[in-house]
Amino acid sequence: MTPLLTVILTVILMLFGAPVFVVISALAVYLFYTSQIDLSAIIIEMHRMATTPVLVAIPLFTFAGYLLSESGTPQRLIRLSNAVLGWMPGGLSVIALTICAVFTALTGATGLTIIALGGILLPAMMRSRYPEIFSLGLLTTSGTLGLLFPPSLPLIIYAIVAKVRIDHLFLAGLLPGVLLLVLLSAFSVYRSAQADVPQTAFQATQLFRALKNAFWELPLPIIVLGGIYSGHFAVSEAAAITAVYVLLIEVVIYRDIQWRQLPGIMQKSMVLVGGILIILGSAMGLTNYLIDAEIPMRILDFFKAHIESRLLFLVVLNLFLLGVGCTMGIFSALVVVVPLLTPIAQAYGIHPIHLGIIFLTNLEIGASIPPLGINLFIASMRFEKPVLRLYVASLPFIAILLLGLVLITYLPWLSLTLID
Repeated sequence: MTPLLTVILTVILMLFGAPVFVVISALAVYLFYTSQIDLSAIIIEMHRMATTPVLVAIPLFTFAGYLLSESGTPQRLIRLSNAVLGWMPGGLSVIALTICAVFTALTGATGLTIIALGGILLPAMMRSRYPEIFSLGLLTTSGTLGLLFPPSLPLIIYAIVAKVRIDHLFLAGLLPGVLLLVLLSAFSVYRSAQADVPQTAFQATQLFRALKNAFWELPLPIIVLGGIYSGHFAVSEAAAITAVYVLLIEVVIYRDIQWRQLPGIMQKSMVLVGGILIILGSAMGLTNYLIDAEIPMRILDFFKAHIESRLLFLVVLNLFLLGVGCTMGIFSALVVVVPLLTPIAQAYGIHPIHLGIIFLTNLEIGASIPPLGINLFIASMRFEKPVLRLYVASLPFIAILLLGLVLITYLPWLSLTLID
């Protein structure tokens, strides 16, 4: 079978819904076999990944995120945010953006954010007289807004695949993540003022009550990030502490979750983790073959022959990654595409940490780009609206996110200034 035919068959299988790990594993086995390389190389690569110390952070952070999603945490955070920001023009829209970003960062699953928070925030925005199409677009595109904030699972997986320091990647995502949040918030305030959305008066008693209700959840980011960057514990230890702390406050203190519910929550969270680890394991063998076959170097030679400018390469890179984010799952894209792009980007003088932030920003936007962005279909099911309506609703927000992508791409100091 010719290489072109192999690629076409692989793409067709993925488009027709074949499990990604099955396609990747089969492709890796086929390539190793036809190259007469011992298939044990795939197992060796899987073992190397399984012994990576930071890998344990993935199931622990995921379990903590699912606990938070099943508890009363979203409602408490919304009440607190409303007490703090409800008085400003477009306050509820800014609250929705912020809560979705925090929630996605904690759970790492973008679809879960739309499902868990959409049913709460959309009725609230309708009651506050926000235009429906504006509210739908905001909540659909906000499902991926927290991917750049630690301890987002895509950040951890990129660090593992690209072999960069996780703590550096956590820091690098902060300013770009805040930039996207500020741009969308400014646009939301402007549109809310245009629509003459009513404001609520600030009440100190409501703020005090909301702070009291969310008292035990507020220290969580400080515990996680403060512990990592102060050097008191590693990322894997931070994940363990997070899981224990969330379990304690949600089951023992707040009692939002009963002990009998824990096995079901564990099962749901580990299904996601299992899918991630299977894709990671199967992709590692394929990655090893591609490197041995010098595929990245051949792609690099092609780019150098046709693209000399670093700026033009970044344009092509973004267009390619937007397409990847629109058609592939985030975790699949990370383990398949990152090993191919890393050496090429380095040859053009792009820092691997900066590349990671560009990569994740593109995947964040691509998940909401018509016609195939997965967030559009999840939102269509959650809000019971035609997907074509969500296409139209999302376009203004995608335009704002693309502006942010340009700034993140061509101003590398946004990603690198905190780690220098």
